[in-house]
Amino acid sequence: MQGAIARVFVVVAAAILNHPLLFPQENTTLPEQDEALLARMREHEKRLELEQARLEQELLYAGTEQQDPGSEDGYGWYFWSALSLVIFFTIEVCRQDLADMEARYADDEDGFVEGGSISSKTLQLDKGVLNSFCERCIHTSAHENWRVREFVEGFADDLLESLRSVCDRETDMEVADFVGVGSMFESWRVSKPLMCDLIVPFAPPEPYSFQFHLWCSPSSDVPLDMQGCGRIKVTKVGENEDGCLCGSANLGEDMLCLLHSKNEKPRADYTPDDLLCSKNTPYLAKDQVMKWFQISVTKAWGRISHKYEFELTFRNLDATGALKVRFRSGKVVVMNIIPVVELDGTNAYFVSHFPSDSSTSSDTYWPLSFAVYERNLLKHLAKSLPENSCHLHCLQIITFLHNKQMGLTGRCALTNYHLKTTLLHLLLSKGSSSWGSESLEHRLRDMLGFLHRSLQEKRLCHALVGNSQVPPEVRVPETFHRAEPINLFRPLVLQRELYADTLRHFQEMLRNAPVLIQEYTPLLQNGDTHHRFNSMAQSE
Repeated sequence: MQGAIARVFVVVAAAILNHPLLFPQENTTLPEQDEALLARMREHEKRLELEQARLEQELLYAGTEQQDPGSEDGYGWYFWSALSLVIFFTIEVCRQDLADMEARYADDEDGFVEGGSISSKTLQLDKGVLNSFCERCIHTSAHENWRVREFVEGFADDLLESLRSVCDRETDMEVADFVGVGSMFESWRVSKPLMCDLIVPFAPPEPYSFQFHLWCSPSSDVPLDMQGCGRIKVTKVGENEDGCLCGSANLGEDMLCLLHSKNEKPRADYTPDDLLCSKNTPYLAKDQVMKWFQISVTKAWGRISHKYEFELTFRNLDATGALKVRFRSGKVVVMNIIPVVELDGTNAYFVSHFPSDSSTSSDTYWPLSFAVYERNLLKHLAKSLPENSCHLHCLQIITFLHNKQMGLTGRCALTNYHLKTTLLHLLLSKGSSSWGSESLEHRLRDMLGFLHRSLQEKRLCHALVGNSQVPPEVRVPETFHRAEPINLFRPLVLQRELYADTLRHFQEMLRNAPVLIQEYTPLLQNGDTHHRFNSMAQSE
């Protein structure tokens, strides 16, 4: 028995000493691509695995022998088994710690200082170049953004009015007026093609209503990985109007209902499919809603297409309401018309999908959007900022760099929404006098440093939920004001590969930032502003 345990420890020690993470990657005395060496290492690893399996069988056989559980050998076997589990658990923890240390070493080599701040070695920015970038790029596009927004609002009104006309008012969902949200309506959109996000609230037909099960309610059954989401239950107000039972009970030919005439028939019940519910459940399904909305939009456009001289197509069949308008001149305008459900008495909306979200969450769990409150917060904070403040310029520059980097290395977990959340946190924590136009370079470094620290910690809290710094003038509902903060970087905690890709994307973005800005700004100073800007910003 003792000999078997000793051999187990020999195998464990050999596995630990031969673990690749214990050797520094800088050691290049052995060529990494030596196929013969790799083959010998694989063969050695297989022999270790076979030896470990054989010894485990011996231990299992020894443990099943007839022994007194209270004897010294019995207790010793349990002790060594527990100790082996602790050893393997420690190895796994050390692997994660070593991986994090390697990421920190990479940060140090790239010029990051302790605490996540951005050093001048990492990001060398010229104040004059930044100001020229903002003046020529951002100010030039502001007028065009206003014109596009005016067109989109008028067209969306016409399209939704046509949609209401093709829907059955007695059986279909009731569609309300749209609400403009996102970067275009917050005046920080810079990339091409110009994109407008519109949310369209809808409600069930009478006598049905929605009941909401939030993740932050006391009796919530929402999973931890669905923080910020909720379920929408479709319920019937009563069996019939005014609680009458004449439609569900057989009263006989001689009995009359005092509430309904003889010729009046009670309204028939709807099936779950009619109410866009998930199969065999009373909960509203995102897929059903998106399918209904896409069919309705297609019918609505068919009724009014003769009035317009442009081409309208669905940009993405998997994202309902993702429309692309192409004019005869070749100009393109993108619209995201998103069906949502309004949370009772608030400006928070359950969203069927986010345009930038490629994840596949449960069909009955709806993410809650605070886009209207975030827009109101930006407006409220802007009132106390200096004239020509730099806060939106910071967000626009980082958004531009992020989109250009995605064009080079592909998409990652980092989104424009994370960038806006970073700005909101800094606006709430820094004094209003810190955001003057002369502080553009410093605030830009602050935003990048805050984002880098958040990536290091794998934690970026929602700007509104559970944040005591949000001023009461924004009127965030008390339920969310007192809720636990939501970590927007939670997927990075659960997925190591995704975290590594996102961190690599951020580091590459910082390395390329000075080159992109300096390369782009002289083009603006040569008089060819519009053409070159459009050609470089098409990558989003």
